[in-house]
Order: sequence, then structure tokens, then C-alpha cells
Amino acid sequence: MKKLVTTLCTVAALAVVANVSFAANAVRISQVYGGGGGTGAATYNQDYVELFNASGSAVNIGGWALEYGSAAGNWGSSAGNYFVFPAGATLQPCSYLLVTAGTVGTGGAPNPVLGDYNGTMNLSATGGKVGLFNAVNANLACGSELAGTLVDKVAYGTANCAEVAAVGALSITTGAVRNNGGVDDTDNNSLDFTSGLPPAP
Repeated sequence: MKKLVTTLCTVAALAVVANVSFAANAVRISQVYGGGGGTGAATYNQDYVELFNASGSAVNIGGWALEYGSAAGNWGSSAGNYFVFPAGATLQPCSYLLVTAGTVGTGGAPNPVLGDYNGTMNLSATGGKVGLFNAVNANLACGSELAGTLVDKVAYGTANCAEVAAVGALSITTGAVRNNGGVDDTDNNSLDFTSGLPPAP
């Protein structure tokens, strides 16, 4: 899998060089799991969001913010609904970064890998949205984001603010997984992500 992702990453980097109109950012959200700790057969006991750097260069994400919004709510409606990466935080080329989120619940197994960071966001298991910003956009509505700050976003279930169309509804056993190991990014959530899969950070 690592070899495949590296190959895809190289191809993606070449595509960006060859096509200056390519819309995708190098760093994007690659997985969202909001069913952590859910009563019953939850896959994991904690929510998480995974990022992927599809470029061939390290990206300094210090000061960037990962923000959650309910299906119809604002981005980062409270301090508990966003996580700010510390100064100097760096995402290496063709690499992933895991932010575990919210409280550890009683349902589900521990995440199979340790989070690089831990945030306080409690994601909805079925419908919500997650945005990656290069500056905090606290308690702002969809469409009112600070100019030039939105890096990537994914909406799932009935949530507003999707890139074209939302990913399908998720559950305590499924997550939104970006296709081809995180490489696909056409700026259409419904095409770039597959829902209904057991997530594997």
C-alpha cells in the first residue's frame, strides 16, 4: 500500500506541475470518522480526522485550524469545535497526519495508530462537516469564511457546505475515506470519498 500511495503521490505531483489550473491543495482531509465510542458495535472508541500531503514537499501547518460544524451549524461554533496546530507543525511529503478528536468512549476498539495530535471536537457519527483552514474561522457560517483561508472541506450525510455534493451518511462503523489513499481531489466530496467503509487510519 505504501508503494502504491508513493507512486500515486508522484503522479499527483506531476499532474499539478503539468496543469496549473488544478484546483486541489497539496494538503487535504483524507479520512473522517465520527462514530467513536458509539454504543453498540462502534469501530473505534474515539473520533478522528486524517490529513494527507499529496505533494513532494513538506508543508508547515503551524497555526492552521481543523474545524467541525454540525450539519447546519457554523464552523468551529465553540472553542471545543476546532483544533489549532501548534507552531512548527509540519506534514511531511506523501505522508499522513492523524488528529484524534473528542472523548474516548466505551464502545469500540482503540484507534489502531496513535494520533499525532488530540483535539476536543466531538463529531457527529452520521452528518456533519470538517474544514481545514490556514487560519482560525471561529463560529463562521458556510460561505462566510475569511477570504483565502479555506484549504479543504468535507461534508457528510445531510450537512451543508460540501464541495459540490456531500459524502453519504456515515455511522458508528463507517467513515468517509478519500479514494486512492488520499490522492483523489477533484473538489467534489461525493466523487472523491467513499462512505460506508470501515475506516482504517
